[in-house]
Amino acid sequence: MSYAVKEVFKTLQGEGALTGRAAVFCRFSGCNLWSGRESDRSNAVCTFCDTDFVGTDGHLGSRFSDAEELATVIARVWGDDIRGRFVVLTGGEPLLQVDDDLIAALHQRRFMIAVETNGTIRPPSGLDWVCVSPKARAPLVVKEGDELKLVYPQDGLSPDSLQDLSFRHFWLQPMDGADRIANTRAAVAYCLQHPRWRLSLQTHKLIGIP
Repeated sequence: MSYAVKEVFKTLQGEGALTGRAAVFCRFSGCNLWSGRESDRSNAVCTFCDTDFVGTDGHLGSRFSDAEELATVIARVWGDDIRGRFVVLTGGEPLLQVDDDLIAALHQRRFMIAVETNGTIRPPSGLDWVCVSPKARAPLVVKEGDELKLVYPQDGLSPDSLQDLSFRHFWLQPMDGADRIANTRAAVAYCLQHPRWRLSLQTHKLIGIP
């Protein structure tokens, strides 16, 4: 299988339970909830995405011919030190492309593998960390994992409807955009009243890293 990848880069994880950890981000092209074109945003299932996942023109982006080729690039971006190797497979929607071959190739190179998904596609086995960010107008198929990260608020999707799912961590992440300050206040208030939920901030934006 070939893989369409927008970009590959090394940074710090900016969100959730693994915030601050060095990671290689591999951003896959394409999503099943939005084309990525602004002209289609208003009619998309997910209308608030803040990520460019169209094409393969980002840093080290390409169409990789097989899992070995992509895993080699990811390992090269991490560097020679094999300690603490960590890769985040993201998108777009990475589970449109992530498969057993890629997971095996990354594990062979001693990577812990995390995936950030909208939860509409069942993940292959072998992933080490699964973060699900559900969307109000999309069916939630993945109902267990390591992190549930709800962008908040979303019309038609209340945290109350998700709190009994089988996740280790429950996060509310204020929706970015023009109403970010009000959304942050609303998320803080909800977490104070419902302590199972914790506040997730996009720290990479706060400190100005990718």
